[in-house]
Amino acid sequence: MRVAFVGKGGSGKTTLSALFSRHLARSGAPVLAIDGDINQHLAEALGLEQDHLDAPPLGAHLPEIKDCLRGTNPRIASREAMIKTTPPGRGSRLLRLLGDDEIHARHVRRVGDVPLMVTGEFDESDLGVACYHSKLGGVELYLNHLVDGPGEYVVVDMTAGADAFASGLFTRFDITFLVAEPTRKGVSVYRQYRDHAREFGIRIAVIGNKVTGEEDLLFLKEQVGDDLLTHLVHSPWVRAAEQGRPEDGLDTLEPHNRHALNILRETIDGHPKNWPTLHRHAVEFHLRNARAWADQATGLDLAAQVDPEFVPGPTALT
Repeated sequence: MRVAFVGKGGSGKTTLSALFSRHLARSGAPVLAIDGDINQHLAEALGLEQDHLDAPPLGAHLPEIKDCLRGTNPRIASREAMIKTTPPGRGSRLLRLLGDDEIHARHVRRVGDVPLMVTGEFDESDLGVACYHSKLGGVELYLNHLVDGPGEYVVVDMTAGADAFASGLFTRFDITFLVAEPTRKGVSVYRQYRDHAREFGIRIAVIGNKVTGEEDLLFLKEQVGDDLLTHLVHSPWVRAAEQGRPEDGLDTLEPHNRHALNILRETIDGHPKNWPTLHRHAVEFHLRNARAWADQATGLDLAAQVDPEFVPGPTALT
């Protein structure tokens, strides 16, 4: 299952992405965390002690990723003809989670018990000429070509605010967890996400964070209603970790917050995988991009990359 953590900047979505990834890994479940935020802090939140993750970022290696994923698909003649939204078809290279392939081998490193991939930061050549969504193209291509099975989890820490809607990446997930503080600003992003997501049938569940009492919880219930799934209370455990004084394992995390992590997993496990819808959204956003800019940029009719005979999901692996 693919899970996105979104929310206002400072809401705690990176912290919760890390906590949930560690929670899954601790149980022995196959999990991959992906840092898809313009501010690359997920490795640090997972406990990385060195300055940076010793793994090539996805955003810096899009040409090689395209070459790998297009495989022998006859509808994609070259890496130059492949854009970030290009959906898989017959002959495309499909991936299993943490499988034996060059993308996982090159781009995944473990931080503690959690395998991690990163999109990468802006570098000097990007300033003033590129948007961050160009970096996220590697994540979108990866998710388009991933066939994740039952009991497998991809956890993506997304960009802050409603900026994720600037690309089709927001449709690549089975469920989206929106982290909201109990403030008016904290729930403002929820309203934006809710309204955009309804158009595409994207499921959103709200996680209240930094809740200090009944008034905070009542405020969240009044503002988001039935979309409020659970909440986490103010956490000395998290604060210690953020100050470089990590506690020993999740066993010492506050009981209420451990229970909230269990609820997140139960929610995901109870949510059915819908391969046809995932693929339909991939095709829809590919055609949108083709019409808007990519046909002109490539000089090709990229609608021809859509394979009407391709059947998404596990059967495509056989």
